[in-house]
Amino acid sequence: MPHDVSLIATIAVGFALAFLFGFIAHRLRLPPLVGYLVGGVAMGRFTPGFVANNELTGQLAEIGVMLLMFGVGLHVSTGDLMAVRRIAIPGAIVQILIATTIGTLMAAFWGWSLGAGMVLGLSLSVASTVVLLKALEERNGVSTPNGRIAVGWLIVEDLVMVLTLVLLPAFAEVLGGNSNTPAGAASGLGLLASLGLTLLKVISFVALVLYFGPRVMPWMLRQVARTGSRELFTLGVLAVALGIAFASARLFGVSFALGAFFAGVVLSESDLSHKAAANSLPLQDAFAVLFFVSVGMLFDPSILVTQPLMVAAVLLLILLGKSLAALAIVLLLGYPLSTALTVSAALAQIGEFSFILGGLGVAYGLLPAEGLSLILAGALLSISLNPLVFAGTDLLVGWVQKVSWLKIHLEDGRAARFSRLQEDLEAARVALEAKAGAHKSYSPDELVARFALFAGLTPEQRETLALHFRPRNAQPGERLIRVGDKADAVYFISTGEAEVVVNGHKIKLGPGDFFGEMALLSGLPRSADVIALDFCKLLTLSQRDFRELLRRYPGMRDPIAAVAKEREESNRQFKERPHGGVTQPA
Repeated sequence: MPHDVSLIATIAVGFALAFLFGFIAHRLRLPPLVGYLVGGVAMGRFTPGFVANNELTGQLAEIGVMLLMFGVGLHVSTGDLMAVRRIAIPGAIVQILIATTIGTLMAAFWGWSLGAGMVLGLSLSVASTVVLLKALEERNGVSTPNGRIAVGWLIVEDLVMVLTLVLLPAFAEVLGGNSNTPAGAASGLGLLASLGLTLLKVISFVALVLYFGPRVMPWMLRQVARTGSRELFTLGVLAVALGIAFASARLFGVSFALGAFFAGVVLSESDLSHKAAANSLPLQDAFAVLFFVSVGMLFDPSILVTQPLMVAAVLLLILLGKSLAALAIVLLLGYPLSTALTVSAALAQIGEFSFILGGLGVAYGLLPAEGLSLILAGALLSISLNPLVFAGTDLLVGWVQKVSWLKIHLEDGRAARFSRLQEDLEAARVALEAKAGAHKSYSPDELVARFALFAGLTPEQRETLALHFRPRNAQPGERLIRVGDKADAVYFISTGEAEVVVNGHKIKLGPGDFFGEMALLSGLPRSADVIALDFCKLLTLSQRDFRELLRRYPGMRDPIAAVAKEREESNRQFKERPHGGVTQPA
């Protein structure tokens, strides 16, 4: 080739092999993630044929990690997490401690160092949220109480792993690895000072992001979304995710992953979070594939032949050790056996955080390369077996329902605590709906259903228009517009009724009607009073946005101008008539 195309070759071959093996995995009823890892093995240095550029693949994988963590942050539901906190928080923490202890003892038996054992145990203790969500989606179980408990449990695990990624560099040298911090930081200041400095940087970063982020980032993305450009909005989301991740690493010394995670957390409370997730999903999926491919490149398949007992031990810890620990914890906390079995099945696999932590352990000299291969082998096998684990769980739950004494003691006898959790989940759902309703951003279909005026716009145009609206509630008798006021906005009635008063004549307006447009078109002061007759929900459009709407969508100018002209003529006639009377709008 006349010039270096290693980046193009790495991406092209990576995508091609990931697609091929991912499709094969799907046909075999396995998660495509297994195929992505196998595609990485095929282009790695341990197999013949094309060998990808490790350095380039590593940087592409880092982008994948950032986008994955950004996605995790976007989907952190504080309401659901608080609803299942009594089971998810203690359960996940205790289960991580048990699995880490078993992994550390297992590594000590193999002659590994304490640091290697801890990294191995931590890597095997955390399950893949991505794999769990796919499994629950196939079973229509995401929104069920047991499904939400399992997701909450894994979110707690993810948060613990985020903290682990932050603290591991500070402890690397003490645990027998190498540290990337300056020599004086570790030896002169000591571990406590080094740890304190790390925590100070992390706390400073988190405080700044959580304080300024909700005030700046959603506002910035809203301004971009109002342009109507999908490309600009997608770029804005990526700029937030990758920009904060890069700045966090450069300015505060924390990982790219942590910065991207908190960028997602900040945006998760915004009414644009779903749009941000949807627009960033294709890139997140693409770079996540490259991340899994890069992990597969590090896997040495020969370990399955040279160290079968070690692989078997890792797989037993994933499938039985974690699952039995979770089963016992859930039952001890007083929840039904069906809940315990669902959580156990959810934990019977490992995924993305295991790879990230294992790779970090290798980078800091804590985990031998053999350890990362064991983690990868455990991931490949456990993810492949996870559908069978869930199928076995279904059989066990069905069997328990048929055995009366088991049903009485392990299901019906534990219904009270489970019912309380269901009430908490329902309260969280109601609170979320109330919060969404207070900042309602109507979908394109909802806008048309309420306001026929917007029927001529395309779905994308209506979606952009919805971002310009500001919700407003009105009490009965509240004066919305006063004669002589300066025009500031046009009002659209979603629910309720309002009354327009012109020279004593009254006109009733209801859902789907709008008012206040005349003064905006003419530039003159308000010519009528408008009073809410009952509890009203309205959408307001500012003067600037209203004029921009007419400029951008000229097809709407004629019907609005026609309504304004008709009302202007009616107002003129009302001023010439005696006071009084109620008129229904035409």
